[in-house]
Amino acid sequence: MAYSSITKPEDHFNTKLYTGNGGTQSITGVGFQPDWCWIKNRNDTGGGGYGHRLIDAVRGATKELYSNNNGAENTVSTGLTSFDSDGFTLGSSSGVNNNASGADSYVAWNWLAGGTTPAITYSVKVVSDSGNKYRFDDYGTSAVTLDLQEGGTYTFDQSDSSNSGHPLRFSTTSDGTHGGGSEYTTNVTTTGTPGSAGAKTVITVAASAPTLYYYCTQHSGMGGQANTNSLFGSSNFSGSIQSTVSANTTAGFSIVSYTGTGSTATIGHGLGSAPLITLIKQRSSGGTGSGAWNFITYQIDGSSDELNLNGTGAKADRSITAPTSSVFSVDTSDERNDSGQTYICYCFAEKKGYSKFGKYTGNANTNGPFVYTGFKPAFVMVKATDATKSWYMLDNKRSTSGSNVVDDQLLADTTDSEFDGSNIDMLSNGFKFRGSGSGENGSGTNYIYMSFAENPFVANDSGTAVPVTAR
Repeated sequence: MAYSSITKPEDHFNTKLYTGNGGTQSITGVGFQPDWCWIKNRNDTGGGGYGHRLIDAVRGATKELYSNNNGAENTVSTGLTSFDSDGFTLGSSSGVNNNASGADSYVAWNWLAGGTTPAITYSVKVVSDSGNKYRFDDYGTSAVTLDLQEGGTYTFDQSDSSNSGHPLRFSTTSDGTHGGGSEYTTNVTTTGTPGSAGAKTVITVAASAPTLYYYCTQHSGMGGQANTNSLFGSSNFSGSIQSTVSANTTAGFSIVSYTGTGSTATIGHGLGSAPLITLIKQRSSGGTGSGAWNFITYQIDGSSDELNLNGTGAKADRSITAPTSSVFSVDTSDERNDSGQTYICYCFAEKKGYSKFGKYTGNANTNGPFVYTGFKPAFVMVKATDATKSWYMLDNKRSTSGSNVVDDQLLADTTDSEFDGSNIDMLSNGFKFRGSGSGENGSGTNYIYMSFAENPFVANDSGTAVPVTAR
């Protein structure tokens, strides 16, 4: 039986190196259409102090955040301009495509979230709310604005008896035929009688579809707006705050957008299993907090612990309820849930043979600790939890030694160029430190790490783990 359902980790995470050209260029060879790109200038030959660019398909290709500071989201029209089937396209922005003497080298770490074709079912009920209204998945608010992704297929299940006499349809006009419009039928099918088993309306959102409105053909004032766009993500109603989610349940990664309420809340993440890490960043600039990157994990001591991706500080304990298979929780902190402010969250659930998130203790020895992951790592990020240290980022593409040894490092919390740090061996079933640098292997210092696979293991018939060699 397979140890992991993911036999090709590079279909879900991949590192891509490229050289800036100062103009425009398409970067190919990623192997999939990425939903999250984390880009860093490696050598900064132009002296620009170029920071880390974090760009995702839920916020949009031109929206940048920076792990090395707590600034709000910026719109950069000449940065990453599109996510493509095998990579992404760049404009002339020096942050992602500088060309100082033709020597600016970049690394892009790429993750796949929901991809281009989500298939989601919403359970529909009709409730009395200042007149009859549609409600989805028993969410506490009626007639909400939906987010529907181009290319996605959405099933509106009207089996519940409350739907009797209330057929749900779509229009390009608010309130449909009641508002003077007509029914929208492109890629829309209906089945059965509302209120009876099997009744449903299904829509596959066409490319460049207009803004739609869902409505009842028999009664006015029951529906709301349905945004259709070329961005990625779909409405999620699992939490007390409605979210927009792009989720890769196979690889345990989702991108979640939400608006804060200022009250303790839950937010749907779409993974189907509890994330061990939630990385939260305030997007907007009008909040009262610092806007710090909140790296929330339950891997250190079983409680909710916070580290700031844009800082070097040790962990802080937070009273945040642990995530479930459907939601993560936020408290009233402005960094996570300021009323009216917009947020993005990257959620990671562990998948055997593909991802591993854990902790270890350093020994300040060239024969450093071995950390078991169950696969050969392609990427490792490390942070001291009880000392003031940076976030160290290592991968299997930037070192040119031709061996398992990786020593080219970047720091997520700084604009620094790449440097040679303590050696780390990327081994068949984990990683091992070969240096005494305090950033990754200080004596008695505790660390947390996240890692993604180059090669997974599988189990043979006898239950013995063996590496995958043929895929």
